Amino acid sequence: MASNTATMGNLPSGVGICTTIPDILYLPELIFGGLVWILVACTLVVPQNPQGWVMFVSVFCFVMTFIWLLIFACGGHHNKGSWAAADFVYHGIAAFFYLSASVALAKVTLEMKDGSSFQNYQLDIAAVVFSYMATLLYFIHTILSAIRWKSF
Repeated sequence: MASNTATMGNLPSGVGICTTIPDILYLPELIFGGLVWILVACTLVVPQNPQGWVMFVSVFCFVMTFIWLLIFACGGHHNKGSWAAADFVYHGIAAFFYLSASVALAKVTLEMKDGSSFQNYQLDIAAVVFSYMATLLYFIHTILSAIRWKSF
């Protein structure tokens, strides 16, 4: 635990992103975001607008988190405080986007309870759960990134 708290003022690179807080959250964010993307893509899109927003958010955050992971893994941040601030801002925006997408997806799922096939309903329920899990992960990452940014 001492190694994690001692490095809060530094941005990790290489394999260090898999062992430091908050960077260890990149992989779960990718997994849960990818699951939301896959599950929403598998369902019948009845109200196109809300589920279109969910697809945009999940694909956008998946791609941006993967790019962010690559930048940190390659050491492209050069341990600058501005990258720590950008990490905080990105994850804050991602948490807000995922929260809005999760609420919209939950509303659509509740409305389709009686009117669609049971399989699509189950897929949407799973997508809602994973969407809220991704929201929580991005929110935790935002808080920990803010702490790291303030320690620079």
